[in-house]
Amino acid sequence: MSGCENHWNKAMQMHGFKNEPAKFGAFKGVSAGRRTWSFRRHVKNIGFVFLWMGFFIIFDEFMVSVFDAVNVRNVSRPARSSWPKEDRNASGEVEKPAVKMYDRLLHMASTALTEKEFKQESSSFWEKPQRQASLWKPCADKKVPTGSGKLGNSRGDNGYILVSANGGLNQQRVAICNAVAVASLLNATLILPRFLYSNVWKDPSQFGHIYQEKYFIKTLEGDVNIVKELPPHLRSLDFEAIGSQITDADIAKEAKPVDYISGVLPILKRNGIVHFLGFGNRLGFDPVPINLQRLRCKCNFHALKFIPKIQRAGSLLVKRIRKYDASQNILDKQLLGNFLPAPPLGRHDIAKGRSKYLALHLRFEEDMVAYSRCEFGGGKDERKELQAYREVHFPLLMERLKKTKYVSPAELRKLGRCPLTPEEAALVLAGLGFKRDTFIYLAGSDIYGGMSRMRPLTGLYPNLVTKETLLTPSELSPFRNFSSQLAALDFIVCATADVFAMTDSGSQLSSLVSGFRTYYGGEHAPTLRPGKKRLAAILSRNATIRWKTFEYKVKKLIEEGQIVQMRRFGRSIYRQPRCPECMCRSPSLSQFMPARNSS
Repeated sequence: MSGCENHWNKAMQMHGFKNEPAKFGAFKGVSAGRRTWSFRRHVKNIGFVFLWMGFFIIFDEFMVSVFDAVNVRNVSRPARSSWPKEDRNASGEVEKPAVKMYDRLLHMASTALTEKEFKQESSSFWEKPQRQASLWKPCADKKVPTGSGKLGNSRGDNGYILVSANGGLNQQRVAICNAVAVASLLNATLILPRFLYSNVWKDPSQFGHIYQEKYFIKTLEGDVNIVKELPPHLRSLDFEAIGSQITDADIAKEAKPVDYISGVLPILKRNGIVHFLGFGNRLGFDPVPINLQRLRCKCNFHALKFIPKIQRAGSLLVKRIRKYDASQNILDKQLLGNFLPAPPLGRHDIAKGRSKYLALHLRFEEDMVAYSRCEFGGGKDERKELQAYREVHFPLLMERLKKTKYVSPAELRKLGRCPLTPEEAALVLAGLGFKRDTFIYLAGSDIYGGMSRMRPLTGLYPNLVTKETLLTPSELSPFRNFSSQLAALDFIVCATADVFAMTDSGSQLSSLVSGFRTYYGGEHAPTLRPGKKRLAAILSRNATIRWKTFEYKVKKLIEEGQIVQMRRFGRSIYRQPRCPECMCRSPSLSQFMPARNSS
């Protein structure tokens, strides 16, 4: 056997083939062909194995390079959670990074809220601390006792009063109630009030688009005569030409009843009609006869009921926040009417309890921020933007500032004249012990600065909702482009909230909502009012104050604002109805109540 053949046989044996000479001898030509074919086949198999091995080596090198590139990028920038978040708004524009003024306090607040989650602690501000609140009961709808110094008449014999109210929902509400009192005072028939169209509010809604007309007229029947329209013979009159048009410039702010009797009554009797154009806060609160004062309260708290469309949407909002309705209070019944959420069917649902919520009215819109002349941590760009807004929208303010002494933004903040930012509101809520999972309903218009301003608040309290997030687009669509109707939804949800927190006590919405909660809420409708001047002093110690000290001072500040007090002379009955003209009190409280002048 040749050397070549020996090598061939060894190679064949290595691959599992046995050398069988007899067969090879018999079929030597055929065997040689088979050996050639088998060899080629195994060469192909071996080549295929090497090809796969090469592929895996190349793939491995590729994956290593990819992971190395990712690791390089991760080392060169911080973790995603610490990036300045840049969300995109509805227009696709990138939002600005979060604007913060109190980084240290925010960090301590976040730590404190995390600890409360483990300790299962709850804020004590879900209830009013004083039981004296429950001793005051709503009773403005009761008849005025005889001998109360009655002034006014319900017959309407002296002519007609037409009121065109300006402003938004809450300014219009005050104008309506004042008009009712003036009509009774002058023994005039009141035409259902009209609402002026405002370039600011841009809402064409009239009385019947917001309030129930028949219910309003029926509730005040016997107190003042009210009709829907002017009689035909008066509709074509030029009120200004005949001297019957009275503007806010013609009558003093907070005017007294005697001003109307001496200045308006003669015009009414002469022409048979008086048109109050832009009628707003033109009737003072004291001294006013008790029957007229009570009539204003009756109008505000009893006669002005929202139309079913608004009540239905308000009911949906409340139901979706609370989730369970183990109990319903008088505020719910007054504001939601026949659209009260259905109570739970079984005891199991009642045992779950309803989900409490806090309503927060943030007054941090661009117009208010600009008008304040304060600074809010936005730097040079913010100052330029707000200055440009003032020059366009507040020319009278700019002229006045040129003639007065300059007051720095820092001094304005120290004086308590700066609107609270969402960040400051979040710190107050954290200081009061409200837990991170608290449901917060945010009322109000667009927040100045958008999400860049809201992130400090949503970072501490992520369960923040609005009417836009709670209602579907189809449920919200009937109210779009009607700012007063949207404000009515905010009014309902704020008034029926378990806790209502305001950032500006001068706001009409906050004032009227807090008054409703005082009138109907008893001791179960706490309202939180931070004094901005004292709060500014507390926040000014951001760099050094300890969290426990911050909590103590904020709680003390809010507790003092919750002390049950009777309405003081000259104060708004719409905001502070706790007085004999509007509410009935327990005899045990009479020793604390000073005598009041009803003439």
